[in-house]
Amino acid sequence: MTDSYDPRYLLGIVHFNRGDYFAAHEAWEDLWHETAGPDRRFYQGLIQAAVAVYHAGNGNARGARRLFHSGRRYMSAYPPCHLGLDVPAFWAALETALAELLADPVPAGARLRAERVPTIALTPGPTAWPAV
Repeated sequence: MTDSYDPRYLLGIVHFNRGDYFAAHEAWEDLWHETAGPDRRFYQGLIQAAVAVYHAGNGNARGARRLFHSGRRYMSAYPPCHLGLDVPAFWAALETALAELLADPVPAGARLRAERVPTIALTPGPTAWPAV
């Protein structure tokens, strides 16, 4: 267990895991704005992942596709486990959830596979998660 995670990072994870992707984006965006160091692009990738799922849930395939690809590209520069997140596993699961919307061309009736959107677990986990 660790207490080294920024509380806003953890808050974004709590929102993401509850399916509140807009609130996750908001929590991570505050952190991203205040980060000048090497983790800035990592947080930007998480923000874009959350917004990609948000767009997908609203049927915006173009927005979901664009943000999925740019978010994954931002996070590709990080080691496989960064800030406790298994980065490749997260993006692979997200790609499965968005598969229909990432297809080119997007098939009629394409939708988000909400049951496949990954939940974020951290290794090591935090001592406590923030209350929402």
